Amino acid sequence: MSNGHQKFVLERDNFQQLVDVLIRRGHEVIGPTVRDGAIVYDTVSSAADLPVGWTDEQTGGSYRLRRRRDQALFGYAVGPHSWKRFLHPSAVRLWQATRQENRFAIQPEAHDNRKIAFLGVRSCELHAISIQDRVFVHGQQVEPSYQSRREQVFMVAVNCAQAGGTCFCASMNTGPRVSSGFDLALTEVLEESRHYFLVEVGTAAGADVLGELAPRPAEDAEGEAADRICARTAANMGRTMDTVGIKDLLYRNYEHARWDHVAARCLTCANCTMVCPTCFCTTVEDVTDLKGEHVERWQKWDSCFTMDFSYIHGGSVRATPKARYRQWMTHKLATWIDQFGTSGCVGCGRCITWCPVGIDITEEVSAIRKSEEGVEAKPNHGHTCENCS
Repeated sequence: MSNGHQKFVLERDNFQQLVDVLIRRGHEVIGPTVRDGAIVYDTVSSAADLPVGWTDEQTGGSYRLRRRRDQALFGYAVGPHSWKRFLHPSAVRLWQATRQENRFAIQPEAHDNRKIAFLGVRSCELHAISIQDRVFVHGQQVEPSYQSRREQVFMVAVNCAQAGGTCFCASMNTGPRVSSGFDLALTEVLEESRHYFLVEVGTAAGADVLGELAPRPAEDAEGEAADRICARTAANMGRTMDTVGIKDLLYRNYEHARWDHVAARCLTCANCTMVCPTCFCTTVEDVTDLKGEHVERWQKWDSCFTMDFSYIHGGSVRATPKARYRQWMTHKLATWIDQFGTSGCVGCGRCITWCPVGIDITEEVSAIRKSEEGVEAKPNHGHTCENCS
């Protein structure tokens, strides 16, 4: 393998030991599990809690689980949840205050200092976390509650062995292979008579955890098998996006007729922003009890697709679906670059899968680009991966 990290082999029969070591070290282990017909992230205590033998089928506006022909632990793409829900929760109390005679005593919220281990983080999701780090920690203003949670995370990444029908991380240079930002990285290898994990060490903390498992060094053939898996996944993306000059492309086409076309379908439901691993918009709400003795201030997720989000005195700045979709897509792929030095999209495909009407961000970019070239755009539809057939 070519990235220079130390590599070891952990047999499938010993995988439970990894979970046990993390729990013994005081981490709450968060990983993928099957619930309500989807693969979601939640607390796990056993390898049996993982989606063993399950895969997902995704296309525009459609997500289904089905059984694989093997017992892969990580044989899926991504579900509706992202790790954002643990680092940047959907609802956080900022402070509370109680009336004491003629004044209110304000009680700030304590920071969340739980030790958490994320198990099964994909490369696109590592990049999404890095983007939110840039927003919340490395900018001019630090978000202390986010920083507190982020500093406690032990990161176990997993290289993707299959591409989902709406994935386009290869186009965004965010996957499918992890390159940095992890403590340990796994590649799941299923052969005719073997099931094992190639483990790469990314940090000293990762080496300490792995040291308790007594793995053996990987042989060249095992590293090459993992390389082939990642290369095959990269070659089988469900979607593609041409990102060359994309910022200027969108700036040039702010009044393009395509915005009216997509607005005719968009329900402004905000699903795309809720499932997006990088969207971070919030609102603040104050609530009081009926007596007016106690008040709380809460920060909650919001979306640029809601009317109230851009409301100022006199009305909403973006009153139409056209304006709101254009704001979201242009921010994600263009103005985000001006703000934070990177794209706000990591190619996970969730916004395509979980859009009720199947609006496809890659297809919208392609349509605008092709109109400048005088070519009629065609749908950028996916494939069926042979690995999960």
